[in-house]
Order: sequence, then structure tokens, then C-alpha cells
Amino acid sequence: MASKAASEASGALSSGKYVDSSVAGAAKIMVVGPLGVGKTTFIGTVSEIKPLSTEAVMTQAGASVDVTVDQAKATTTVALDFGRMTLDGELVLYLFGTPGQQRFLPAWRDLARGALGALALVDTRDLTASFDALGHLEDLGLPFAVAVNVFPGSPVHSDGELRAALDLLPDTPLVACDARDERPSVLALIALVRHLLLAAESS
Repeated sequence: MASKAASEASGALSSGKYVDSSVAGAAKIMVVGPLGVGKTTFIGTVSEIKPLSTEAVMTQAGASVDVTVDQAKATTTVALDFGRMTLDGELVLYLFGTPGQQRFLPAWRDLARGALGALALVDTRDLTASFDALGHLEDLGLPFAVAVNVFPGSPVHSDGELRAALDLLPDTPLVACDARDERPSVLALIALVRHLLLAAESS
């Protein structure tokens, strides 16, 4: 299984500007999570095309509501992030990153239309910040996997502790990644795709 995943990961990114003729299918995937969890970085890392980003400078007016663990964070997504990744030369994933703030929920729900699933990024430095995003996915009935974005100095918890804290169902994939590192980020998406395929087969 690990060797197959590694093979898929090695062929995940292409240098082409356009979708390859070998591609047989496409899926819209959401990348969600709280402010500062690494969604923009994640999409930028895995995208085979220049990603679309709507980062804007955080203002003093929003300082009291746009709270993040990383006090040095100076920008935030105000509309969406967009990238594209091809898995194993056959499946194209169109990645849509959502704004992390609660006030952008209406746009968040619009972006979710037509999505097959979502990858939820979480930060162990503040797991409670992820509750809203996970709750929205459940409300929408959107299948998802959870990726723990490992930051320097992040608290380390066992899978059991994380599943209990995030109230995850037993079949919800839980993986670790570093949004700056291509390989574990691609493997996180592969875990989500496998979950979606299994869900489709059992339905």
C-alpha cells in the first residue's frame, strides 16, 4: 500500500499547463480549516499550475475577530484559493481553498457546491479552532479527511486523542502532513480520494 501511494505521489504533479489527454476524470475538492492553518500554503505546494490566491493584508480593524495562533501572520484569504493537481495521470483534482473566518461562511457554502469531498486541515496548537469547519462539512453532508498540519513546536497527540478531541467517525481518514512539503501533502489528498472511492462503492 505504501509503495503504491509513493508511486501515485511521484506522478501526481505534471509540468503541463493544460490537462493531459490521459486524464479520465475530475473532482472538485475543498480545502478547509480555520484562519492560519495553512490552506493557501497547502494548495500552493501541490498545485501543478500557478495557484490563484486572494490573499489580502490583515487590517487593524479585523484584529479583534481574525485571531490566529501565529501572531506573525499578516495576510488572509478573502475569497478563495484555487489549484489543480493530477493524480497518477488519470484523475484531476480541482482544489478550492476556503476563507477561514466565520463571517465568510456564505461564500464557503457557495464554494462547496458540486464538491465531492474536502480535506480539513487542523492545527494541534488550537484544535478548537477547527470545530466550526468540521461542523460545516457535517452539515453539508460532505465526506472529508483530516490532515494535521505539523507546525514547529506543535503539541504531539496520538491518533486516538485527536479523534476523540475532534469527534471523528472511525472511518474518517486522519493523517499528518506539512503543508510546505509536497510528498506528505499529496499523500493527504490520496487518503481523501481513497476515502471517497470507498464511500462511493459502499453507497
